[in-house]
Amino acid sequence: MDTPTPQAKPFEIGLYTFVDHFTDPLTGQRGNPVETMSRTLDYIELADQVGLDVVAIGEHHRTEYLASAPEVILGAAAARTKNIRLSTGVTVLSSADPVRIFQQFSVLDLISKGRAEIMAGRGSFIESFPLFGYDLHDYDELFVEKLELLLKLRQSERVTWQGNFRAPLNNLGIYPRPVQDPLPVWIAVGGTPESVVRAASLGLPMALAIIGGMPERYAPLFELYRHAAAQSGFDPATIPLSINSHGFIADDPKQAADDYYPTHVSLFNQLGKERGWPPSTRQQAEQMKELRGAHFVGNPEQIIKKILFQHEIFGHQRFLIYLGYNTIEHKKMMRAVELLGTQVAPVVRAEIAKRTAAPVAEPA
Repeated sequence: MDTPTPQAKPFEIGLYTFVDHFTDPLTGQRGNPVETMSRTLDYIELADQVGLDVVAIGEHHRTEYLASAPEVILGAAAARTKNIRLSTGVTVLSSADPVRIFQQFSVLDLISKGRAEIMAGRGSFIESFPLFGYDLHDYDELFVEKLELLLKLRQSERVTWQGNFRAPLNNLGIYPRPVQDPLPVWIAVGGTPESVVRAASLGLPMALAIIGGMPERYAPLFELYRHAAAQSGFDPATIPLSINSHGFIADDPKQAADDYYPTHVSLFNQLGKERGWPPSTRQQAEQMKELRGAHFVGNPEQIIKKILFQHEIFGHQRFLIYLGYNTIEHKKMMRAVELLGTQVAPVVRAEIAKRTAAPVAEPA
C-alpha cells in the first residue's frame, strides 16, 4: 500500500487595502466617499465568492484614505461574506488601546464565526500619534508594551497587568471572548531586523511589506526570522509568513499598467515630498513590474510566474496584494479580483502544494 503524502496547509492569497480616496491624476477629480466605501465592500464580497483567502484593511488617519476604523469595515464585510479571513493591514497598535482592540476583534470574530485576525504594526504614517495623545519619542516603547498587553489579553479571561503608558489592570475580566482561541495576531514589519526578531521571539506570524527594490534583498530577513524563532524554542516550519505587495491585474498586461501606474506614480511622488524620496517617472516605476521587481502588474500568467518566483526565494505561506487604486474604474477592479481568485490563485496553490508536499516513503 502506498504511504499517503502529508498535505501542507494551502498557500493563502488575498487582498489588502487602505480604502484609498485619491484624486485621479488624469481627471483631477476625487470620487464620492460613500461610493468608494460601497465599491470596496463589493470587491471584498466578490473576493469571498471567487475563493480568495484573506482580506486586510489598513488603518490610516489621512485625507487620502477612508479606513481610519478598519474594524467597522470588516464588520460590514463579515455580514456579506462566508469564508474569507478578515484581517487588518495594519492595526496601529502603538497609538491604540489594546483592550479595545481585543474587544473589537473578539466581537468581529463572533460576527464572522471565527474569521477575525489582527495584523499589528507600528504604522507607516505618524498622524495617529498626536491625534490620540502619544509622543513620537515613545514610538518603539509604545509598541513593545502594547503588544505585550494584547498577547496577555488573548491568553486569559481575567488580566492583571501594569505598564508605563496605560492604566493598570487588576484582575479585570476582558469580554467578550473570541471564537478562536487564541485570536490570531500577526506582526507586520517594514524591513527592520529588530522588528523581525521581535516577531520571531514571540512565535508570531510575520508579514513583510515589499513595495520597492529587488525581492532578493529581503531574503536575509526571512532567514533571520527562522533562526530567531528556532532560538526562542519555536518550530519556524509551523509559523506562517506573508509577503504584502502592490499591483494590478487585467486580461491585457498593457491595460493593467495603463490603469495602475498614473495613480501609483502620483501617489508615491506626493509621499516622496514628505519623506525626501527622489521623484519618479512612470518609466522608472514600470521597471518594478518586471520579474525581479516589487510590483505585481500584468496579466494572470505574469502574476502567477512572479508569485512562484518569490516563493522560491522566501518559502512564504501567504501573499496579499494591494490591488489597484479606487481611481481605477470599478468594473476593472472587480475583474482584477475575479482574475486573482479564478485564474491566479488555483494555479499558485496547486504548484506550491507540489513544492511543499512531503516525499512519499519508499516501500520497505
